[in-house]
Amino acid sequence: MTKTENKQSFRASAILLAIAFSLYSGAVPFAPTGEALAASPDFSKVFADVARTRTPAVVNISAKQKVELSKKEEQLRQFYGRIFPTPPPSQRERQSLGSGFIVEKDGYILTNSHVVTGAEEIVVSFGDGNGGDKGKEYVAKLVTIDPKLDVALLKIEPNEPLVTLEMGDSDKLEVGDWVMAIGNPFGLSQSVTVGVVSAKGRIIRATDYDDFIQTDAAINQGNSGGPLLDYHGNVVGINTAIFTGGMSQGNIGIGFAIPINAVKKIYKELKEGHIRRGWLGVELWGVDKEIAKSLGLKEEEGALIKRVTKGSPADKAGFEPFDVIVEFDGEYVPSHTILPRIVASHKPGSKVKVVVYRGGTKKTLTVTLGEFSDEKVAAMEDDTPQAPEKIKSALGLTVVELSSEWRQRLELGKSAKGVVVTEVDPRSPAGAGGIRPGDVITSIGNKAVSSLTEFDKIIGSAEPGATLLVMLVRGGDNTGAMLTIPKE
Repeated sequence: MTKTENKQSFRASAILLAIAFSLYSGAVPFAPTGEALAASPDFSKVFADVARTRTPAVVNISAKQKVELSKKEEQLRQFYGRIFPTPPPSQRERQSLGSGFIVEKDGYILTNSHVVTGAEEIVVSFGDGNGGDKGKEYVAKLVTIDPKLDVALLKIEPNEPLVTLEMGDSDKLEVGDWVMAIGNPFGLSQSVTVGVVSAKGRIIRATDYDDFIQTDAAINQGNSGGPLLDYHGNVVGINTAIFTGGMSQGNIGIGFAIPINAVKKIYKELKEGHIRRGWLGVELWGVDKEIAKSLGLKEEEGALIKRVTKGSPADKAGFEPFDVIVEFDGEYVPSHTILPRIVASHKPGSKVKVVVYRGGTKKTLTVTLGEFSDEKVAAMEDDTPQAPEKIKSALGLTVVELSSEWRQRLELGKSAKGVVVTEVDPRSPAGAGGIRPGDVITSIGNKAVSSLTEFDKIIGSAEPGATLLVMLVRGGDNTGAMLTIPKE
């Protein structure tokens, strides 16, 4: 037999073997079941219908803010003032763009708090198809802002009842479910993208109560505050953040949305203008392999109590440092990042049972929750350690106070807060995470940064090896980056 005949014989044998395996194993082993195929809708038509009927309820939000002129602009203003009787103004207007969606026909609109924070005027504009308001603009009233969940509620006075979106049930979402994002990326009104739920319960430290939906539906700057919809057209999330990686600012298939159920829990309070959340009064730490072993735990789970605030609900209920909370009011606590959200979802005055591990054995405590306030948290953080110089150096960036000179140079308003990044080592954690010189850091791990002292406190109290979401102002736009804290 020739070499060619050998090859042909081998190929024929391989084909026969593949056919035999296919027949033996039931043809296509990974094909959907008959029930799944029968239940599957024609997604092309489904999403076209969702886009057609839901897009009119999505609005463009322009947050306007007056900023001081730079030194060069001020010199030009003074020069023209000597020539003309009416010189140019000493301030100019800056706009940031975002999205929102109508939830009540009389003009209530949900969006992200970071879209409208610091705005002196909020303008809502409609695209096509929302009744008599097609293409119209309204100045919106800010009803309530909740930076801890990154949610804001706006109100406009429309000419007639508006098309609204229904808030669905984000708890029913499963990984792999199809979803649609609608928004105004880069000011491109009512853009539609489609993807799937990539993961649930993501911890990205973008808010105090991390529990994000991850999706590969394209989300870009300007999408913030827009709806994430299921294929029934119901809102399952509010698009909030994207992970860009490196120096890129564009979408790379990793977007995050706030689960709508978290918003539904506080919606009534958003309308009333005051949000009341439960407060336990403990400082938490994660449970890793070493900690679990030292405490006699079989699993790396729960929230380790690092410190109990004196006089707090936890103190009165008998909680102690090194207790590990594994269950709160019947809900499993997988990690320390989840517990704050669970506690906050309960109203002040609620009496709940909490299961802890103490000395390797389970113990149940009963606590009556207090009311959360920023002042109570600030009191707990008064003795937070400053960041060691070697950690700050290892981050690979230099920051300075946001002075009036820097505000003018970066064209920021007087209300702007943060620290300015002046230098970045591109090979450092800061450089790898996407931070650039000229960025203004406004928060780290959703803790506001308004001074170098606060920057040091946050970095000093961060868990070594943790990756934190850093919110930035860059070129007048809100964006984000990731920062990994070096291990000492």
